[in-house]
Amino acid sequence: MKKLFLKLIAPVTQTHWSADLLFAVIRFICGMLLALSFGADKFGMPWTPEGQNLDLFEVSAWFPEDVASYGGIFALAPIFFAWMGAFSEAVGGLFLAFGLKTRIASFLIMCTMLVAIFMQKWGQGTWGMLPAMSFLWVSIYNLFLGSGRFGIDYLITRKMK
Repeated sequence: MKKLFLKLIAPVTQTHWSADLLFAVIRFICGMLLALSFGADKFGMPWTPEGQNLDLFEVSAWFPEDVASYGGIFALAPIFFAWMGAFSEAVGGLFLAFGLKTRIASFLIMCTMLVAIFMQKWGQGTWGMLPAMSFLWVSIYNLFLGSGRFGIDYLITRKMK
């Protein structure tokens, strides 16, 4: 079990620390944008504006309706999928920013961004899809690389080895 856990969270480190630092800066900025802006608009977090009237971990009333309009499996369980999407942006964004369970958070963010691109933003042209596409690319490279040297995953795996 320890080997599986290590394989899941152990990050790939670059040859030079400056490359890891560059990846960490991008990861941190994208994660914080997801958590503080995109996620907080849909999901009750401590920093969600009071005007949203959301309790902790509560999803905005409009979001399940939006998810249900995608049809298919999303229409069968819109509250679940809305909660998962909002959670992956708000909490997954924090995990991504700090390099904690980076691959798991990246996978959830990647799934959310793919749904956003193909189900919501597709008809809006490139500029409409650009934020979701940007988060998708960042989540893909973090899915494969992990947090690098500058993340909590790196500290955890160093202690476990």
